[in-house]
Amino acid sequence: MESREDDCPFCRITNNETDTEILLSDDQLVCFRDLKPGAAHHYLIVPRRHIDTCKSLQADDVPLVEQMQQMGMKMLEKNKVCDLDDVRLGFHLPPFSSVPHLHLHALAPASQMVFRSQLHYGPKSHWFITVDKVLSQLKTQGRVK
Repeated sequence: MESREDDCPFCRITNNETDTEILLSDDQLVCFRDLKPGAAHHYLIVPRRHIDTCKSLQADDVPLVEQMQQMGMKMLEKNKVCDLDDVRLGFHLPPFSSVPHLHLHALAPASQMVFRSQLHYGPKSHWFITVDKVLSQLKTQGRVK
């Protein structure tokens, strides 16, 4: 699923059809704040091209996912996150995606996330897959399990 969805809120944001503040952008990605932050710093990195979820990714999407990861780290660095080892970068697994448009969550500091955020984004969450795991699966299996 890669066509633009007219009712997709993230497609509207990537096309500047909303008043959402874009914090970083390039020709493929945009970054903005999460409306319901799970940490002091919580940003979403979204591809301009509509991709439904991380399960829709294929091996040839590795460069895009790597770019998303780089933009997430750049945003955290730009906002003076001191401990870049205390971050969570990843995706919600379907059917737990709140918006059916691929988006990378960049959260920090991970160690200070409240219990509810730990459920949604923490290392023991069944709903969240890290960007490193997505990249590993794409590189070895050509898809996300």
